[in-house]
Amino acid sequence: WPYCRKHCSYCGFNKYVVPAVDEAAVRACLVRETQTLLRIGHVRSVTSVFFGGGTPSLAAPHTVAAVLEAAAAVAHLSDGAEVTLEANPGSADPERLSGFRAAGVNRLSLGVQSLDDAELRLLGREHTAAEARAAAEAARKLFPGRTSLDLMFGLPGQSLAGWARGLEAALGLCDDHLSLYQLTLERGTALEARVRRGDLPEPPEELLADMYLSARAVLAAAGFHQYEVSNFCRKGARSTHNLSYWRAEQYVGVGPGAHGRFVPWGEGGRQREARVQTPHPDAWMREVRSRGHGTRRRAVLSALEQTQEVLALGLRTEEGVTQRVSAGRQRAPRPRTPTDGRSHPKQRWELFSPRRSLEAVFGAPGEARELQERGWLRLNRR
Repeated sequence: WPYCRKHCSYCGFNKYVVPAVDEAAVRACLVRETQTLLRIGHVRSVTSVFFGGGTPSLAAPHTVAAVLEAAAAVAHLSDGAEVTLEANPGSADPERLSGFRAAGVNRLSLGVQSLDDAELRLLGREHTAAEARAAAEAARKLFPGRTSLDLMFGLPGQSLAGWARGLEAALGLCDDHLSLYQLTLERGTALEARVRRGDLPEPPEELLADMYLSARAVLAAAGFHQYEVSNFCRKGARSTHNLSYWRAEQYVGVGPGAHGRFVPWGEGGRQREARVQTPHPDAWMREVRSRGHGTRRRAVLSALEQTQEVLALGLRTEEGVTQRVSAGRQRAPRPRTPTDGRSHPKQRWELFSPRRSLEAVFGAPGEARELQERGWLRLNRR
């Protein structure tokens, strides 16, 4: 869902602020592209759905329901599948959230970003700290145990003490999942331009590191387990959908600017492709109407490129990248190819690199060995 009410000062995502949205037209195209791409991928089962943006909470619940119904008409969408919606506090009142729950959403990711009004103004957010608190409380009632809060740190002028206060305030509000993101000053954004001109200070790297490490300690003391670089949960409330990205599983991207990674069996493909949908909504809708989908770019991923993604994503997680399942555990059935189907999380490397083991790659003399000796890389016998 690429539409927003305003441009946040830090955001470099594919988003559009328009006077009015023809939601019926967008909905019809989302439904058609969903079904087209699922058929191209010969998808039998949809294990999770994530509505991102933009600001998906500006869409009508009927639009969300229509996309889910479209997916269920082509592939099996189980009652227990995780269905997450990103929401901004400014469009997350209880009545609207109830509509999304009735539409099939069972997990909410709330973009709080900060609980300080001055920081929210700096970020160009449309909501206040009070509205963020009200939205978080409403979300927790409707999605108990399945509400996540997003927080940002490393803002220009932000102090370590200020970050600590904000984190403590968030702990008093949050459910069982938190995502902490260090601000990236993206080229072309208003905030990056102000820092580049010298109007705002760029946070020193040592301060950023202190903010991150202190947050890890605070969250650990509060019972949160860090399962990925930016993500923390308790009571097992991990994001199933995001774990699929980090485990290099297949996913279909639907909508303007969406990305996907899947094997297009329906078009005669036998290898995983990286796909990017046309970014601008109007152009995307024209393409969906004419050929069923708006894929603008597609590239077959080589074995090396897929292995690089397995490493780059897997090293973000606490489980890391493992050669094979531990002794005594049942091995998952081997797919027909390394790109077909879901792999056991402990088998990813072996599926994508059947000829070269982890030890052959990282245990050899050279840079990898030096990294091990310096304590930056750990390779055990798994």
